Amino acid sequence: MGSSTMEADALTPCHSERSEESLQPTTSALTRGLTVKTYYVYIMTSPSGTLYIGVTNDLHRRVYEHKKARVPGFTSKYGINRLVYFEESSAVHAAIAREKQLKRWRRDRKTALIQSVNPKWQDLSDGWY
Repeated sequence: MGSSTMEADALTPCHSERSEESLQPTTSALTRGLTVKTYYVYIMTSPSGTLYIGVTNDLHRRVYEHKKARVPGFTSKYGINRLVYFEESSAVHAAIAREKQLKRWRRDRKTALIQSVNPKWQDLSDGWY
């Protein structure tokens, strides 16, 4: 589980086992010339508490697009601009399946998930830009 006091200027994963090193391809993958992709399932919120769940292969870019309302639609309409939760996966199909699973959950279960790793609902992307 992530720290309850998250530094604004550092990427703080939702889970302690996900360190900066874990985001890098393994040595064995590098020696074989393979690139290991990382996919993210993420939850963002608005100041009024509206939730959005998405999946991406570039979390920094996607959060930036939400913050700047670059893509017309639900998130720009409701001002969804704070990253409050994310998970990583090396398999795109697993990430998409997890996104669909979370979207089916009731709101109280989603908020419990967020609060389990980010009890103050801090913006995990503070200091990225």
